Amino acid sequence: MNRRLFAAMTLTASLGISAVDAVPVYVNIAPPAPRVEVKIAAPGPAYIWTPGYYAWRKGAYAWVPGVWVLPPRPHAVWVAGHWRSTPSGWYWIAGHWR
Repeated sequence: MNRRLFAAMTLTASLGISAVDAVPVYVNIAPPAPRVEVKIAAPGPAYIWTPGYYAWRKGAYAWVPGVWVLPPRPHAVWVAGHWRSTPSGWYWIAGHWR
């Protein structure tokens, strides 16, 4: 196994995502504009809103609604996922805690 692959697998394991999620899937169709979401009241003062996003599922974009979550540690900041455009198409960069 080469060092770059091993490093990528180690990083994805530490972020709590699978190695499959780390392999970009390129889509030739641009994602729709994000939906405007109405946030319900937070379940508690420590919760952080993670916004919804479009996921590529079974050959089409599907909306995944936002949710309130507890951060994994004090002062953690949520970095929202986003779609990135490349000459090969669009690919998803998953949200993560920083």
